[in-house]
Amino acid sequence: MSTLDALADWPVENVSAALITTTGVADEFGDPGRVYELASVTKLLVAQAVLVAVEEGAVELDAAAGPPGATVEHLLAHASGLAFDSREAAAPVGTQRIYSSAGFEVLAESVEAASGIAFAEYLRQAVCEPLGLADTELYGPAGHGARSTVADLSRFAADLLTPTLLSGELAARATSVAFPGLDGFVPGYGKHRPNDWGLGFEIRSEKSPHWAGSRNSPQTFGHFGQAGTFLWVDPQLEAACVVLTDRPFGAWAKPLWSEFNDTVVDSLTQS
Repeated sequence: MSTLDALADWPVENVSAALITTTGVADEFGDPGRVYELASVTKLLVAQAVLVAVEEGAVELDAAAGPPGATVEHLLAHASGLAFDSREAAAPVGTQRIYSSAGFEVLAESVEAASGIAFAEYLRQAVCEPLGLADTELYGPAGHGARSTVADLSRFAADLLTPTLLSGELAARATSVAFPGLDGFVPGYGKHRPNDWGLGFEIRSEKSPHWAGSRNSPQTFGHFGQAGTFLWVDPQLEAACVVLTDRPFGAWAKPLWSEFNDTVVDSLTQS
């Protein structure tokens, strides 16, 4: 029996999932080719495209972007002070971890202006095409407007485990805590002191409660989306997990996600 078979009992109409290791997809559940809305899991794809732009020299992490005093790095790390859903500053730069979807729209516009390429097309060329993500599309806002499949996100997660799009140095920087010590809220999970984040990737650290499992290592990074989706990568386990559903995140998900992820981690450590 597969660990992923527990997903059959979830109160959702459709769910697809995969467990990925450094050798490839280790297990799958549901239809890996079914297209789902990603909501904020979109930010992982967008962040990776921005980081490719940094790697290519189109933009710099310390380039000014967003409110006065903020940079591309601040925006990626939700440390620019921008409000969640507007271009207005809710706090001074670098003082709080304010989760900002609007900040990712600013990032997309910055890359578009620097490259002369529409950001959705830049993401396609920089991330989707090299990794073979044929069914992944940014059709709306850069903070939450992408669709994808488990098959595509498995390839994406495999690249996060063993980077090819980014240099090892930049990949490590992106998945380490940026601007340490900032407090803030994880949507749906309350305030954390500190609320650690990398460059587009949420860092699990010691947060509790959390959508990843309590047995995931503190180095685990990833994102979840209000569409009922999540992707995590645990470098200590050398594994990643993608789960996509068609039921919006809510009270149903909070116990199931963490319990499921604990089971997945247990299966990996006992194998």
